[in-house]
Amino acid sequence: MTDTRTDGTEDLTDLYREYGDQRLPPGQRETDAFPVLSKAGTPSWGPENAFEVWGAVDEPFSLSLEAFRDLPAVTQKQDFHCVTGWSKLDCAFTGVEFAEIANRAGVHADAEHVMFHALDGYTTDLPLAECTREGVLFAYGYDGDDLPSDHGGPLRVVTPHKYAYKGAKWVCGVEFLTESALGYWEKRGYSDTANPWNEERYG
Repeated sequence: MTDTRTDGTEDLTDLYREYGDQRLPPGQRETDAFPVLSKAGTPSWGPENAFEVWGAVDEPFSLSLEAFRDLPAVTQKQDFHCVTGWSKLDCAFTGVEFAEIANRAGVHADAEHVMFHALDGYTTDLPLAECTREGVLFAYGYDGDDLPSDHGGPLRVVTPHKYAYKGAKWVCGVEFLTESALGYWEKRGYSDTANPWNEERYG
């Protein structure tokens, strides 16, 4: 259940109740730090880059970063769970809800999956139903400031109900699919479902 604070921030930190009584998933340790992990360095978002939406949709579209940040936005307090075993609680992310993008694109009835594409070539896939749920954001803000580039800025996906590798950093493309496909880490043995409370780390 969403709780909206007096400053307008939506509190989603009780999401864990869907999966049990423990806020910290099994095998995770809480940290106040925010470790930096990526497959190969930090790419730069330049003037030639855009946020693109395509695939099984009525209206493919492309937005500059400035135009993307003009879309309706929310701020949500979420927990962040890394597959390597650490969790950072009470992260305040600001961005555009996935459902906003899906509604603008006009998703086809036969679309069942979403492939996220990133500037560094990273990809990850999620079922469409897992993307349209509350909490899945295209985030460009963190704790009141711009999202740092080493954490995926200027734009990343956050998925509080999944391990964080399902939330692509430096996201530049969203492809709606009619069937599933494996992303970068999933091809290398990581779980395709990635539920932290079931410890679905590896396939």
